Amino acid sequence: MSKLFSRDSWAEIIEALSSNWFRTLLTAFGVMWGIFILVILLAAGNGLENGVKQGFDGMATNSMFMWAQTASKPYKGLPKGRRYNFKTGDVEAIKQNVPNLRFVSPRNQLGGFRGSNNVVRGLKTGAYNVYGDYPEIIQQQPMDITSGRFLNYSDINDKRKVAVIGEGVRTGLYETGEEVVGSYLKINGVNFMVIGTYKKKSQNGDAEEAQKEIFVPFTAFSQAFNMGDRVGWMAITAQDGSSITQLKEQVFDVVKSRHSIHPEDSRAVGNFDLFEEYSKINGLFIALNFVAYFVGILVLLSGIIGISNIMLIVVKERTKEIGIRRALGATPWSIRAQILLESIFLTIISGMAGIVFASFVLVLVNFAMDGMDTSEMMFLNPSVNIGVVLIALTILIISGLLAGLIPAQTAIKVKPVEALRAD
Repeated sequence: MSKLFSRDSWAEIIEALSSNWFRTLLTAFGVMWGIFILVILLAAGNGLENGVKQGFDGMATNSMFMWAQTASKPYKGLPKGRRYNFKTGDVEAIKQNVPNLRFVSPRNQLGGFRGSNNVVRGLKTGAYNVYGDYPEIIQQQPMDITSGRFLNYSDINDKRKVAVIGEGVRTGLYETGEEVVGSYLKINGVNFMVIGTYKKKSQNGDAEEAQKEIFVPFTAFSQAFNMGDRVGWMAITAQDGSSITQLKEQVFDVVKSRHSIHPEDSRAVGNFDLFEEYSKINGLFIALNFVAYFVGILVLLSGIIGISNIMLIVVKERTKEIGIRRALGATPWSIRAQILLESIFLTIISGMAGIVFASFVLVLVNFAMDGMDTSEMMFLNPSVNIGVVLIALTILIISGLLAGLIPAQTAIKVKPVEALRAD
């Protein structure tokens, strides 16, 4: 073994591969390109995953949003097609009857898409989404308070007419540099004092609209706009270790029971399961990684075939040399090991060149993105971790062995007498 890794062995490897530089470089390019494609595809998939998950940053992904629809089946003498509304009592009933829930946040809303102007400040007016919420909503949806504070339970208990406005509302209703906290807005004719401003990420790709929202206490909203005990919809979050997807049927059962809805009526309660959608996204990226490995290894395989072919040619060119070595007592193992070592050496050198080239490209891409606002981008920090590099190296070593296997077997079949007669 020591002889195998001696200076003479390495000199022989270098001489064999450098005897025809152009041929060796063309062969090595196939492996280099295969590893380059593999690393770039994995990095691109990672960058896409980072960008998509950035949109969920700070958001309670183990959540669902639920709203009342119409009953699609008759039940207990009540007709199908009837409308109903959630009530504040439903919130407490859900909390008491469904275990492992972290938040159950009722919400009411004014305004919305294509709504009319509903907010006035002095001579300025605007159409904005106005939400009646509980303080927990800030833990369920990402939001950065840029001045003042968010809603608290004192606001809820005292039914304070206070509001937290988005930076888009500030821009639309206030002059540049004008003090916002402590000022008053008139929402549908009712005065609310501004106690804070926020900025948040878009959840649907419209960053500008995400800043044009106003949050007021749920209780003050219900009182000011005559909502009574009605609830427009709810944001429900499960505790860590539990899945809202598994718990939501229990939530629906509580609501159906309280509103005399048929237990098998699947259309009466509308919902958007964020956890389910988030799980699908995770599954998508697992599939993308599989595709990246599959495509990268296929491209790499073409390079390995090229190396195997070049090693067969090298063995043929060195037939007389191999014969002489066999005649002088070289064992089949030493001949086989020499050919395998040459194959592995060429594979690893070309593969490492591919990794270095791919790393250089990724550094350039990340450098270009450093000066860009990536907060709303679907692509962020394309990179690969050390584990991927180790996997690539493992693939290279195995590939080198496979590439040299056939040429090595061919080499040990050379008979010394016939080899010495060869031209």
